[in-house]
Amino acid sequence: MKFICLAFFCLFAITKGASQEQPLQDSIATLDKRYKEDQFYFAVTYNLMAQKPNNVSQTGFSSGFHLGGIKDMPINKRRNVALGLGLGLARNAFNHNLLIAKTESGKYEYLNLSESDITHSKNRLINYLVELPLEFRWRTSTAESYKFWRIYTGVKLGYSFYNVAKYEGSLGSIKTRNLEQLNKFQYGLTLSFGYNTWNFHIYYALNPMFNDQAYVNDEQIAINEVRAGLIFYIL
Repeated sequence: MKFICLAFFCLFAITKGASQEQPLQDSIATLDKRYKEDQFYFAVTYNLMAQKPNNVSQTGFSSGFHLGGIKDMPINKRRNVALGLGLGLARNAFNHNLLIAKTESGKYEYLNLSESDITHSKNRLINYLVELPLEFRWRTSTAESYKFWRIYTGVKLGYSFYNVAKYEGSLGSIKTRNLEQLNKFQYGLTLSFGYNTWNFHIYYALNPMFNDQAYVNDEQIAINEVRAGLIFYIL
């Protein structure tokens, strides 16, 4: 009789354990099935001007701020490889010695301040863009862990909806808004890599900032943007 009672108790315990384990397994399976990295991002960058005309240089610190969200679309069973499509806003500033002004006739003039007697306390170009990042994403994340290594690479498309060149110096204060010779559409390659929230970010433009109508001293202004800094991903 004792043996029958013991066997019944063991059978009940096993059945009870199995019934509790199954919902847990179903929960994990559901979690794995739905796991992805929908994220907001915020980036701070140092902006460089590559392929500058002769004697054109940057002055001071040129900064960039980027904010947006990315839709994560896993493409493998483990869900650690994905495509990302996003939308964001950016503000990029460039401090330099190239005076940009618009004459009364509507013609743009570019003057290298280092080659003239004109002094300045401020001379910068600020560009505001709507950005569309497209990424190929690899990470070491799991459904239970939010701290992981990541490498995200891709392209970023940008549309300049507002820009302004600001000068302050011996000529007074000059503001030139919405430069027609600044390329509205800009695009480049991106690379982000790091661990958890802190990640390095690099952007290299594939097209110049200005169109082929912008010249200084008979030399085309074929400046390309390079941005390097930190990007923070927030779930």
